[in-house]
Amino acid sequence: MAEKMKIIPLGGLDEIGKNMTVYEYGGELIVVDCGMGFPGDDMYGVDLVIPDVTYLVKQRSRIRGMFITHGHEDHIGSIPYVLKQVNMPIYCTRLTAGLIKLKLEEHGLLKQTKLITVEAGEMIRVGKFYVEFIHVNHSIADSVAFAIHTDMGVIVHTGDFKIDSTPIDGDVIDLGRFGELGREGVLALLADSTNVERPGYTMSERTVGKTFDRLFTGCKQRIIVTTFASNIHRIQQVIDAAAANKRKVAVTGRSMENIMRVSTELGYMKVPKGVVVDLNKIKNVPKEQQVIITTGSQGEEMSALYRMAFSTHKQIDLGPGDKVIISASAIPGNEKTVGRVINELFRKGVEVVYDRADALHVSGHACQEELKIIHALVRPRFFIPVHGEQRHLRRHIALALEMGMDRRNIVLPEIGNVIELTARTVKVNGSVPCGEVMVDGSGVGDVGAVVLRDRKILAEDGMVVVILNISSHNNQLIGEPEIITRGFIYVKENEAMLKELSHVAMTAAGSVGVKRIRDLGEVRSAVKSAVSNYLYKNTRRSPMIIPVINRV
Repeated sequence: MAEKMKIIPLGGLDEIGKNMTVYEYGGELIVVDCGMGFPGDDMYGVDLVIPDVTYLVKQRSRIRGMFITHGHEDHIGSIPYVLKQVNMPIYCTRLTAGLIKLKLEEHGLLKQTKLITVEAGEMIRVGKFYVEFIHVNHSIADSVAFAIHTDMGVIVHTGDFKIDSTPIDGDVIDLGRFGELGREGVLALLADSTNVERPGYTMSERTVGKTFDRLFTGCKQRIIVTTFASNIHRIQQVIDAAAANKRKVAVTGRSMENIMRVSTELGYMKVPKGVVVDLNKIKNVPKEQQVIITTGSQGEEMSALYRMAFSTHKQIDLGPGDKVIISASAIPGNEKTVGRVINELFRKGVEVVYDRADALHVSGHACQEELKIIHALVRPRFFIPVHGEQRHLRRHIALALEMGMDRRNIVLPEIGNVIELTARTVKVNGSVPCGEVMVDGSGVGDVGAVVLRDRKILAEDGMVVVILNISSHNNQLIGEPEIITRGFIYVKENEAMLKELSHVAMTAAGSVGVKRIRDLGEVRSAVKSAVSNYLYKNTRRSPMIIPVINRV
């Protein structure tokens, strides 16, 4: 019987984020990445979305470890929530480990979690898997791809990557190792599809540094820069530009402060002596010598830049004489919130630099020509596109076909698919439980489709509460029902409708009959149906109806 390997994506397909892939061979499992996703506009009140790991919980005795490609939230954000259900050792590079530690400390999981740091170029054996760490370039330091070696063959899992010939840390992607693996024979390639629609090559991170030098030189304003907190190479270039122009730097925003502390302690960021000062002390520095690095590049309401824009930041007031540089592109879906912050900054008289033409941001993902290079070097027998929406996955398949791959050797995956590999075949063979688990505050998974539907109704049409008092002696209604509305109509201007609504509710309750009125469920159902029908007929709205019955 032919040996088989199973690849099971639990996230990262038909979506950007929530990346998680399971590899199963010889009765053992490893997990690659454990990311979170951002809630959609229809997920009212939800803070973040994590993968459904029901399958991992059932297979916990066979799991040998979790391997993390890099420290971005869409690859590490779900780790604390998953570890509370399935504890397993985590293998990653040093900076990634530092960022994961922050999460584990916050959730009280650090002592019980085995966190093993691995350098790029090393190979780790866990059970029947040998996992090789390969250095790649991305928009966060210490990013790696994996070559997963088994007796059956090698799987290359790229993680997020690009090919940067002039990276800030001086370490270019290890294309030589990808080429060696290709010559030795690669069974399957799973590659990042995020930027597959973009032709050409992704620009080097150094181009942003040149833009900072140009914007800082000769500037007489206080400069505020916002970027992704995890992009320590970008932050390093801001600090370098500030130092070259004899400016002092302060940092605001919890995530920015945490990542700077971790990356400095681990030696990934080098800060010239005396350049970075405390935010409270930078007030003593002339404004034209100040640089403030802040969170808020996506317009997040709790971020430092948002609070500056809307005058709720305790330490920084913005106005004329300030220049805000937004060194990030808006994640799809965040355009409105970013635009709102930009408009508010302009209203304050702030100069805002955010145009793409200024080369203020470069992507961390490979464009078409870089993807072609990886395909050409790795020369896989089978190909499975990952990390992208449907259009990205299909475009990546088209690229692989252009490179000469046989369509029969390519799988278009869906979350939960069990992709079965032998030495000669690849196919989807069944599925496992999968989907989205929503995190709202401290609640994990207690917000589902029913709760979201209710929140949607409340957000769109409001609610109407009908309060009925029933005598406990003779089951008769006492007085007229009281009507309370929230988010539905303005009461003072609609008193006649509310009076009619009270009459409708009273008639519906009375129609149940004195004997049957003891069944409060039947009364509620009759009142809810009558009130709902009346409101839709007269207003074309469907608010949430909540009948409340008091026995007096």
